[in-house]
Amino acid sequence: MPLDASLSNSSVPHSARIWNYWLGGKDYYETDRQVGDQICAANPAIIDIARAQRAFLVRAVEYLVGEAGIRQFLDVGTGLPTADNTHEVAQRLAPETRIVYVDHDPIVLAHAEALLTSTREGATDYIDADLRHPDVILEHAARTLDFTQPVALMLLGITAHVTDDSVYGLVGRLMDALPSGSHLVLCDDTEVIHPRQMREMIEQWNEASDNPRINRSPQELARFFEGLEMLEPGVVSVSRWRCATTGADLPAEVDDFGGVARKP
Repeated sequence: MPLDASLSNSSVPHSARIWNYWLGGKDYYETDRQVGDQICAANPAIIDIARAQRAFLVRAVEYLVGEAGIRQFLDVGTGLPTADNTHEVAQRLAPETRIVYVDHDPIVLAHAEALLTSTREGATDYIDADLRHPDVILEHAARTLDFTQPVALMLLGITAHVTDDSVYGLVGRLMDALPSGSHLVLCDDTEVIHPRQMREMIEQWNEASDNPRINRSPQELARFFEGLEMLEPGVVSVSRWRCATTGADLPAEVDDFGGVARKP
């Protein structure tokens, strides 16, 4: 259960807790489980999406630390801590890595302060802020991150919560503040593989949760990377982004597309 129940209403389902339930976490209420199960009944692929997105995070961070030499991460919309959070993956490879998490949810804040720890060599910080306020994020992140050195901006499953086109300007403002050699890691839900189920899932989600979402097409997601150097294989289903298998052994696609790009 949440560390501080006063920060949440256990009778109202919450998107962060539902996602935590789908990922196999323990920080949710019975109402979250019920709504999560209802959504899964209508769209069983949501569990695959949640887990594929977390695996994408792991592969992307491993690439950025191991091959691109990134030692700083700005993770916006972190959600409730589970296994293989950004700082855990990055600091396993490079203990000196510095990570700033950003979320505006008091439930996430309570967990983040308790669970998002750091190696002695590195640093992990948490900012209580919203993607809709990029200048606030940048101001506070500068206390931990050095914006004269490359930073990886992580936006996994968060841009869908800004349901109009203002989201492109918000992401652009964050990337504009980062130096050459920085990277953007972004993914979100689509309606490519199972359009009817994904559309119905969004409707259920928006009726039950407190944080509306929208599905975007791969082409709309690709707009976030304009002006950047797209890494292979481009914007693809996250299950297939630099996965270990090839050809006929490729994993099934899921309705969550994204990619990684470098700022020139």
